[in-house]
Amino acid sequence: MDVLVIGGSGFLGSEVARQALAANQQVAATYLNGPADVVGPSWHVLDIRDREHVIDLLAAVKPDVVINSAFEQTDWASTADGAVHVAIAAALVGARLVHVSSDAVFSGNAIHYDEAALPDPITAYGAAKAAAETAIKAISPRAIIARTSLIIGDGGSSHERRVHALATGEATGVLFTDDVRCPVHKTDVAIALLELAASTYAGVHHVAGADALTRHELGMLIARRDGLDPSTLPSGRRADTNLPGPVDVRLDSTITQRRLQTKLRGAREFLRPVT
Repeated sequence: MDVLVIGGSGFLGSEVARQALAANQQVAATYLNGPADVVGPSWHVLDIRDREHVIDLLAAVKPDVVINSAFEQTDWASTADGAVHVAIAAALVGARLVHVSSDAVFSGNAIHYDEAALPDPITAYGAAKAAAETAIKAISPRAIIARTSLIIGDGGSSHERRVHALATGEATGVLFTDDVRCPVHKTDVAIALLELAASTYAGVHHVAGADALTRHELGMLIARRDGLDPSTLPSGRRADTNLPGPVDVRLDSTITQRRLQTKLRGAREFLRPVT
């Protein structure tokens, strides 16, 4: 299948492009500020806030599948409006849409959330993601909406960089002992998105790791994997700050995992030190 990765220069999008190429797919990918260091895709500059630009690009590329992994946490126009533009453009060319959403659509009040849980966001980013989900369901009922959690890689994620900076004293701050998520590896997410794209499934799917961990626990695992001293990582409680957002959000991916051949590994597995 011909795959178009929106946000292909990003942390997740570039991995989706790599995995699609590895599966012998024809791949096009978009960027806003510059292409990723991935050889193989045809690269296209795109600002998803520009509806006509999105429509024109998809009409030119004519993909079978569009995977929207574009990420701009502080910009409603990208997160909400841009997602709608992509959904409309995909519908116009008859492309299968896979939209990457987030556990930020939840408040954390319920702690555990399966695919049937209704969004109740408490941040602007979560509200934008929830708005995008609602619009996509109306525009393209057969689309996949894939909610995910903290995405970790092999050193390239923002959380991994922060752990290194804290462990080496290059940054100040703490890793929270009460802020819980279900971290997932970028490769597992990328392969799962492509698998869902090729399936007959539709609607909301949770693509998160099997382990629920605090950010401090996650940091300690990263430190051990990378040969750093976990005891150097400062800890604190999010509840003692005025930072907005949910504290404990655990995506239950049981239903989605049953549908996938791809194993959504927990962080205790994919961050295990290599011996």
